[in-house]
Amino acid sequence: MGVTSVNPYLIFPGTAEEAFNFYRSVFGGEFDVLLRFRDFPDDMGARPDERDKIAHIALPLGERHVLMATDALESRGRPLTIGDNSFILVDVESVAEAERLFAGLSDGGRIELPLQLVDWAERHGQCVDRHGITWMVSVGGRPASEPV
Repeated sequence: MGVTSVNPYLIFPGTAEEAFNFYRSVFGGEFDVLLRFRDFPDDMGARPDERDKIAHIALPLGERHVLMATDALESRGRPLTIGDNSFILVDVESVAEAERLFAGLSDGGRIELPLQLVDWAERHGQCVDRHGITWMVSVGGRPASEPV
């Protein structure tokens, strides 16, 4: 099938670190990834007061599941509405599979971020399907030093 994992992805209003410290205290374990906006080129557009907010955090829940999140930044023009702050992230094995799934999920819906090369993945995109569910499709990691 080509899908390597499906995991919840949460969006917070600047409180992702606090929330994930709480989740870690409940579930145990250690963060698999903790990246701040300052860790990316040009701080991913974050204002100076937002650079230490969480760009991506991941907490493994058992052997097969990962809880992930980011902070919504005012400067990036992404208003956060509680209730609309969860996504489903689908990681896949190939660009072809990412393109197939993204096309299918976005058909009749709305593309929020076209499937494209990004700092953290070979391809990544975000869409809202025709039923109002927000999906992120991603394939492959990339070293931060590799140019976009």
